[in-house]
Amino acid sequence: MNTDSDKPSRDVSLTEFQAKIRTMYYDKDVQRGIDGTFMWLMEEIGELATALRQGTPEEQAAEFADVLAWLATIANVAGIDLGTAIQAKYGVGCPGCGRLACTCPMEEKP
Repeated sequence: MNTDSDKPSRDVSLTEFQAKIRTMYYDKDVQRGIDGTFMWLMEEIGELATALRQGTPEEQAAEFADVLAWLATIANVAGIDLGTAIQAKYGVGCPGCGRLACTCPMEEKP
């Protein structure tokens, strides 16, 4: 019998997502290592690029999810907590100009 608690949440935090990916795949990911995992991430980024050019919105969404999953995977293997890393770098605004709405020139990478 399914209950409301059995249904996946509609939205999850990045920290929860990274933990879920770790639970599902960590043992395999550690065996593959950072280099092998990075190659899978790059393949998924290529698939996302293709989907953005010629895919349906559903295909694009699936590829964004795959890229995020592989990014979480490589962060797990490297021992990086993505939530903490994002808060440290972007928690108070743009790392370049320090503002919440970036005012860096378009030519600069913030």
